Amino acid sequence: MALRINLPPVTRVLLAAIVSLSLLYNIARWRLSTTPSVDDPSTSPARPTIPYLALVPAQCLWYPWTLLIATFVEQNIVTVLVNGVNIFFGGKYLERAWGTQGFIYVILISSIIPNILMVLAYIVWAAISTNPERALTPITGGVSIQAAFLVAFKQLVPEHTVSIYKGMIKMRVKHFPAVFLALNTLSGLILGTDTALFLAWYGLLTTWTYLRFYKRQPEFSGTATDGRGMKGDASETFAFPTFFPNVVQAPIAAFCNQIYILLCNLKLCTPFSDEEIASGNEQAAARGEAGLPTFNKARGGRGMSKREEADRRRALALKALDERLNAASARAQVQPTAPTAPDLPKGQELLGQTDYRPDA
Repeated sequence: MALRINLPPVTRVLLAAIVSLSLLYNIARWRLSTTPSVDDPSTSPARPTIPYLALVPAQCLWYPWTLLIATFVEQNIVTVLVNGVNIFFGGKYLERAWGTQGFIYVILISSIIPNILMVLAYIVWAAISTNPERALTPITGGVSIQAAFLVAFKQLVPEHTVSIYKGMIKMRVKHFPAVFLALNTLSGLILGTDTALFLAWYGLLTTWTYLRFYKRQPEFSGTATDGRGMKGDASETFAFPTFFPNVVQAPIAAFCNQIYILLCNLKLCTPFSDEEIASGNEQAAARGEAGLPTFNKARGGRGMSKREEADRRRALALKALDERLNAASARAQVQPTAPTAPDLPKGQELLGQTDYRPDA
């Protein structure tokens, strides 16, 4: 019996792109490294660059497509496997959770914007260090997409526990972005893998900003009214400081709040209202109740039917409405009544004279 692998269409295309582009890049690099140099026929380029496949900051104006395709070019078999596994499992889940169009938007944003930032960073670095070789650094790899997928999982299933080595190592999904950043940061500082370091941070910040403020989220709480879902994610569990350990969340929150206030004052960002935060928290709670299997409809060969999904959403909407009505009723009961005027003697009532003196 043949093994059937059920993958969404965009995920299949991305896997094919990783394999084919990486193969072409390494073949071209090998051929260039074995070609004698024009200046010295006895030598060949020590670090050949393929500017039409890899993103080279000093040459990207002539090869603008590399701002996208360089994300799917890997330089060795290990990184091909890592990025392939990331796309296979993460893409299969997220493309079904967001839909094909939403998934494509995230892929484009988490690929192109970090690569543009990389070009600017390396050009500035070359200018400051007076080392033009920095601007010729070939930038490749799917580190930014790996960071993007971890941010997405942190939003959708933060409390899901992943077991490794038959349960010997257990970690919640919400801790993966911090571990990912720590590993790439240490590797960049110690081993000199600065490309992965920058891509990890740029990918995480870009994807979080898009999901936090712009992307229409699948609606699970019954609070959206336009049928398009909710724009952004104002939930407290998706705030940027929650990506880091509790001991450093307070200083990070103070720093982020100042940046947030500055962006709002510059009209670059619209502050969330109390209602949006409450709706975001309900949305996050509903996602937690839905859990991982709801999105992954191919798991175990069975998925939740459309009728079951509609009934579940209707129940969540009724629950949210009931909680709001109860909260409104409770607030109405505890509201203070207007004070009544004291009974005055008839003569004082007519003259407007009392012995009551207000406090100084």
